Amino acid sequence: MLDRLKRVNAAASAALLHLGAAGLVAMTAIIGWQVFGRYVLNSSPSWAEQAALTLMIWFVFLAAAAGVREGFHIRILAVQSAVSPRLRGRLRLLAHLVVGGCGVALAIWGGELVARTWSHVIPTLGLPRGVAYLPLPVSGLLIVFFTAELILEDARGEESADAREEDARWS
Repeated sequence: MLDRLKRVNAAASAALLHLGAAGLVAMTAIIGWQVFGRYVLNSSPSWAEQAALTLMIWFVFLAAAAGVREGFHIRILAVQSAVSPRLRGRLRLLAHLVVGGCGVALAIWGGELVARTWSHVIPTLGLPRGVAYLPLPVSGLLIVFFTAELILEDARGEESADAREEDARWS
């Protein structure tokens, strides 16, 4: 079961990172177009700011979910490094449970926010406002799955991304 979860989570994490990167490139292009329109054409596109903000919400939350699995989220290791290995494992479990709880909260209340704002329209885009908030419950669910993988890896005695001191890919 854990091996299947790891394969699915690895694919999801890679997809999230690629989507996040594509969103960042798209947002940069949109802001570039807005600046060009404002200063060269003297006509800034009305949709650019809301489109860039919506994309930013999407790629930030998707990358944050991937960060849980890949271990590149912000954390302080001073206490974890100073305690015994047994207590270190318990602290890591507690941290996983807190992160997983945050994922559950994002999924539940983010879903409620999406449902309550779906009927509101973003005027410049013509999209439901809920589209902007949809990554909250999506990333919340992914955070729960990624945290479950980390907990199961720790229970099995495997080294998870969260247990390593530093991953060279993110330094």
